[in-house]
Amino acid sequence: MENKTLYDVIIIGSGPSGLTAGIYASRGNRKTLILAGRKWGGQLMLTTEVENFPGFPEPIMGPELMKRMRDQAVRYGAEILDVNFTGANYTSKPFEVSTDDDKKYYSKSIIVSTGADTKWLQIPGEQEKIGRGVSSCAPCDAAFYRNKRVVVIGGGDSAMEEALVLTKFAQEVYVIHRREEFKASDVMQKKVFENEKIKVIWNTEPLEVLGEMKVEALRLKSKIKDQNAKIKVKVQNDEKDLSVEELGGSIVSNENNEIVWEFPADGIFVAIGHIPNSQIFEGIEKDEKGFIKQYPGSKTNIEGVFVSGDVHDSTYMQGVTAAGYGCQAAIDAEKYLEMGE
Repeated sequence: MENKTLYDVIIIGSGPSGLTAGIYASRGNRKTLILAGRKWGGQLMLTTEVENFPGFPEPIMGPELMKRMRDQAVRYGAEILDVNFTGANYTSKPFEVSTDDDKKYYSKSIIVSTGADTKWLQIPGEQEKIGRGVSSCAPCDAAFYRNKRVVVIGGGDSAMEEALVLTKFAQEVYVIHRREEFKASDVMQKKVFENEKIKVIWNTEPLEVLGEMKVEALRLKSKIKDQNAKIKVKVQNDEKDLSVEELGGSIVSNENNEIVWEFPADGIFVAIGHIPNSQIFEGIEKDEKGFIKQYPGSKTNIEGVFVSGDVHDSTYMQGVTAAGYGCQAAIDAEKYLEMGE
């Protein structure tokens, strides 16, 4: 089926970036369609209290914040459909956009705002505790762990950044890495190794998140040199071999130079990367990690197609920066539309 209506802009995605683009485009009197997706709202729909979004001196629940953005876009005239984008024909104008309900829509311009998903550990107990002790954003959630014990999983710059942010609130921060060296930059490693609150547990990988209603502990597997069950740990540039008990944990099993043990923790921050939701956009240029390339402003390599938010931003990945990028894309799309009139 085809909708013969010609839109000025079709926005693909409905997180802070897509909805902000929708607010700006529709408020500018542009006929706007937002393809929100079957699961609309982006990653803020998975969070609990949001304390760092401007304009809310009291915490606001993530889903409530997204509902308010959606209502604001609708108020100014944006049409929103909870369907998934499946593809577009970029070779002719207007653009033909297809959705998973076998419908087609036509637009003079497109804004891609599909965001990026956290690369999760995919271990038992993880998914059901997202927002209840499992997080992927220390700047968002660190304040909830004041004087607590937290764990960061990862070895890149993002993991180092998460750990350093957490030291401002948590009593103890443990970085757990499956190897004996990080991939992070030397500068970031130096900051982590010199911080008195951070301990790095090497040669260790998570097996399961434990707890009933919230995170209570993490089941881990560590490689050890012999049966004395000593684990290599780095504390302020000092390499140590510590026992599970010295780390506050308890052994579950010890065999074949591997120990399985349980480590009490109040929070777990997963920092092993993000996967941009860009795979479906054939013909739009991406970098080696899959993030859509951004040219001057918010342009892509295709004239009339713009990009905003975490689908191109591999650096900040915050709700407020995503919203800012949505504003940018809508303004750039408006300039493009004016040139064609």
